[in-house]
Amino acid sequence: MIHQYKSNGYNIVMDVNSGSVHVVDDIVYDMIPLVEPLVNEGIRDADTIRAAVLHLAHLPYPEEEIGEAVDEVLALERGGQLFAPDIYEDYIFDFKNRKTVVKALCLHIAHDCNLACRYCFAGEGEYHGRRALMSFEVGKKALDFLVENSGNRVNLEVDFFGGEPLMNWDVVRRLVEYGRSIEGPRNKKFRFTLTTNGVLLNDEILQFANREMANLVLSIDGRKEVHDRMRPFRGGQGSYDRIVPMFQKAAESRGQMNYYVRGTITHYNLDFAEDVLHLADLGFRQISVEPVVAQPEDDYAITEDDIPRLLAEYDRLAAEMIRRKKEGRAFHFFHFMIDLQGGPCVAKRLSGCGSGTEYLAVTPWGDLYPCHQFVGNEKFLMGNVDTGIVREDIRDEFKCCNVYAKDKCKKCFAKFYCSGGCAANSYNFHGNINDAYDVGCELQRKRIECAIMLKAAEAETDGE
Repeated sequence: MIHQYKSNGYNIVMDVNSGSVHVVDDIVYDMIPLVEPLVNEGIRDADTIRAAVLHLAHLPYPEEEIGEAVDEVLALERGGQLFAPDIYEDYIFDFKNRKTVVKALCLHIAHDCNLACRYCFAGEGEYHGRRALMSFEVGKKALDFLVENSGNRVNLEVDFFGGEPLMNWDVVRRLVEYGRSIEGPRNKKFRFTLTTNGVLLNDEILQFANREMANLVLSIDGRKEVHDRMRPFRGGQGSYDRIVPMFQKAAESRGQMNYYVRGTITHYNLDFAEDVLHLADLGFRQISVEPVVAQPEDDYAITEDDIPRLLAEYDRLAAEMIRRKKEGRAFHFFHFMIDLQGGPCVAKRLSGCGSGTEYLAVTPWGDLYPCHQFVGNEKFLMGNVDTGIVREDIRDEFKCCNVYAKDKCKKCFAKFYCSGGCAANSYNFHGNINDAYDVGCELQRKRIECAIMLKAAEAETDGE
């Protein structure tokens, strides 16, 4: 499978199955779609292909250059870098039958929040249920459950989530201390992360977080007017001025590493590149701004009519990032970060985040769900930290959720980068986890194209 596109002056060719990416000149770019069907028919002879191309196409290039371009395309094909076969579909059968181990938990340390974000999928932290704080005893059982169900895996991940986890900070602190106390005896290593809106963040908490948290996720939407519109206090007052100074301090105290500020794109900030650049101008170097997922009736929802503007905005942001990097003002944008040399393992490329299998969410009272976005939907209640997984059928359903189980993914060039997208979004829009959220897919494809273009620009700058 080949995907070709032009971006910021680069002719980019992706061979989806091999993962190879090429930046080519105009003639090779034009030649690839002519050669591909011939190769797929089993024709490999260079003279035959040259003759066929010259007969079929009226290209504005000299015959000699066309011949050279055909030779170049065929050399890439022989090297397995163009028109590669799909070697992963058969692998998925072994993948489905693998032994399931749990490697990560999202601990809902607080089903409560001190903000009233308009787009919150958790209903101001309540998850459409009751307000509650996780007790130390429930959290301790959750960590024990993780250890006991992690098999031989040494590295385990725990995200303190909410609502707002700092509303239950003492329990967070005690659970980290408990986790550290069992690492040696159980031959495990915990990677703790914290997601916070920053309202309660102070020097003491930050000092502890810098010592114990591998990553901080700091929620801010960008420009003051954008942020305050969507992330107010319950009384309606904006929260921007309250959180920015401490977030800046947190970023600097961590050496501008191992954190990111995370914002949300809605119908009200379709010019989201301005929010990304605003955050960069505030001094943040690790930035994520993600599209809201909302039902069409929500006034802030992204609609199909918004997509062309958002696609153009991603292009504008990518070009500006190149310019700023040349000026010595580089920053990372989470959705443009891509590894073309290694990247995720095959299992992750095929199945994504591992929700419902390797990754679970834990409510304040210890119930287990496939991920934080399914919490509160009793159909997906898998068990409890006391009983373990009792709904193995749910786990098995998620185990079979992969790019080959989704018709929309099979012919999509992005499938090995997005891994089929979010199961929760699929369910919320289509009623099953093996579909895809179409608006999200459009935006994801553009982000991947921009990410690869940035790699091309980086390689050009480095003389590669």
